[in-house]
Amino acid sequence: MTAALSKKEGQVPSDAIRQMIRVWDPVVRLFHWTIVAACTLNLFILEEGKYWHRITGYVVAAAIVIRILWGFVGTKHARFSDFLPTPRRVMEQIFDMIDGSEKRYLGHNPLASLMMLLLMALLAATALTGWMTTLDAFWGEKWLEKLHGTIANGIMALAFVHAGAAIVESWRLRENLVLSMVTGRKRA
Repeated sequence: MTAALSKKEGQVPSDAIRQMIRVWDPVVRLFHWTIVAACTLNLFILEEGKYWHRITGYVVAAAIVIRILWGFVGTKHARFSDFLPTPRRVMEQIFDMIDGSEKRYLGHNPLASLMMLLLMALLAATALTGWMTTLDAFWGEKWLEKLHGTIANGIMALAFVHAGAAIVESWRLRENLVLSMVTGRKRA
């Protein structure tokens, strides 16, 4: 019996449950959940511009630097070369989803890769603009504060899309993608 879903029953065969492999290493998972916690804190709990808000922003900046480095030297599915979302790969995935012939990806699929890189870029921009507001040269500049807030709101919107997509894809693919980011394991 294969690890594929049984089309008739719509359930994962019992041997597939046992065939779990490590996909997400601890650095990738720690990065992911650090960003989730930091965004939750800075967007909904901590007071804007205050000490802990800034510290959380510096943690995000450090996490991004580590993740970028890990994208070049990390494990197979952590490397950018494993999931670089070229326009061709993104369009192939979209067309494959439309005609029902979508490939299964152990690591990030092209659309998820695109979302991850976009979120990382926005996180970096938010950290940069937040840091800039602490400099004498930009002290009290309303345009910078507005830009910082606008980018942060963009992150929030994309994070909700990302979380929703993870839930929908978990249901559609019959594979708990959120749990795999906790355990690091997916079915083979």
